[in-house]
Amino acid sequence: MGRSVCSFWQGIFSTAVLYGSLALFTSILHNVFLLYYVETFVSIYKIDKISFWVGETVFLIWNSLNDPLFGWLSDRSFLSSPQQGSQITSPEVVLKRLKALSTNGPLFALSFLAFWVAWARPGLQFLLCLCLYDGFLTMVDLHHSALLADLAVSATDRTRLNFHCSVFSALGSLSVFLSYSFWDKEDFYSFRLFCVTLAAFSILGFLLVSRLLQRRFKKEIRPKQDEASALKELSVGHAPLTNPEKPVTIGQYLKQLSKQKNFLWFVSMNLIQVFHCHFNSNFFPLFLEHLLSDNISASTGSILLGISYIAPHLNNLYFLTLCQRYGVYQVIRWLFMLKLGLSVAMLLAGADHIYLLCIFIASNRVFTEGTCKLLKLVISDLVDEDFVVNRRQQAASALLFGMVALVTKPGQTFAPLIGTWLLCVYTGYDIFEREPVKESVSMSDAASSSGTPPLRLGCFYMLVFVPITCALLQLAAWSRFTLHGRKLQGIKMLRQGAQHGHLIDVKAI
Repeated sequence: MGRSVCSFWQGIFSTAVLYGSLALFTSILHNVFLLYYVETFVSIYKIDKISFWVGETVFLIWNSLNDPLFGWLSDRSFLSSPQQGSQITSPEVVLKRLKALSTNGPLFALSFLAFWVAWARPGLQFLLCLCLYDGFLTMVDLHHSALLADLAVSATDRTRLNFHCSVFSALGSLSVFLSYSFWDKEDFYSFRLFCVTLAAFSILGFLLVSRLLQRRFKKEIRPKQDEASALKELSVGHAPLTNPEKPVTIGQYLKQLSKQKNFLWFVSMNLIQVFHCHFNSNFFPLFLEHLLSDNISASTGSILLGISYIAPHLNNLYFLTLCQRYGVYQVIRWLFMLKLGLSVAMLLAGADHIYLLCIFIASNRVFTEGTCKLLKLVISDLVDEDFVVNRRQQAASALLFGMVALVTKPGQTFAPLIGTWLLCVYTGYDIFEREPVKESVSMSDAASSSGTPPLRLGCFYMLVFVPITCALLQLAAWSRFTLHGRKLQGIKMLRQGAQHGHLIDVKAI
């Protein structure tokens, strides 16, 4: 009975739909985490400033190192030359990824629950929860992202896969709308039940979808295994290599990667992008409170918050159609220019235009997050370049995604640290103060006399100058990236030619 049910659902959903649905089970949890974890520990658990900074610093180190570590453990077997009869096929690689997702997906959902119940001293719980959560999130994200490069090579197929990810990520962002109804600092019980429900849904989703995909690709492997067994019995298998190469060490891999200039320019740009995305997420509630709260209703703030999480995924559907027509490189460049133009326009307009401010706060997050959604396509192209340039036997997708994260993930920790520091230095406002700070006349007078801008004006300057600085630096780095146009087409043709006999049939995608 269970097998027939799996076969029924497997027949309805394509590989692209099943692949994209995995993004739903991650996003419904991660969006809630990003929005509430800092507020929970600061306002509810009353974590002190030193413990917060220590936790974020340790998290910075762990957050950066676990991606390449897990990527290396996953893909190190792909870096050696093929031995006699040991050629790894693409369906086998996909099965390996899916098995990891079926294990780490449910564990990721359980680690999410550890944030919302006080079970240790705030400083210790903050540190342990962050590291545990990020460890399982990394495993899920690495293998899901690597599947994008393993399931397809052509830009069209990868764009289709990414399209479905955007659709399901948009659905996952609905958890932000719902969370606002349950969030209450004074009564945390309802919010805890809400988080348990989300986690249970995520666990069931990971188990079901990964099982369906594993069944699909086991059918791909079985004929190849039967053929290999028959050839071995007839002694007409692959001839042994006369001079097999030794497996590539991590040091050699890093040396190879350091010579790829496109990789270096990409991670430089992406580091700034990760910082800006998390800066927007961490300080969105603060900007709503101090720039708009006196001029908009609570329901309007809730809608603005929800739109800022859902719109990037819906907008990305349009961006992906542009990518098919003009290329990912050009679309990302336009988004950087748009971010710069909107920020400069808002700076010139000033902080008193409330409706413009609402549009800018939402659009700044929408376009910044939209850019992030396209970067996996670029990393997949870097996987192709690494495969061709270094003549891999199999693309080390998870490892390359991990190496990108090694350099760019620190931006996730820099965002709250630099943001709170800038706010404190520039306006004198400290979010760790136990008493809420209201901007009274005396506070404004004191700020003016000390040469420090009042809190509202300081928040406005942070809101516009951060994207201006990020956009200028990103345009400079992106102009040096050359993996696009004819060069990219040549790389893809070489990879498809090298793996012609081992690629998955992606017609079902």
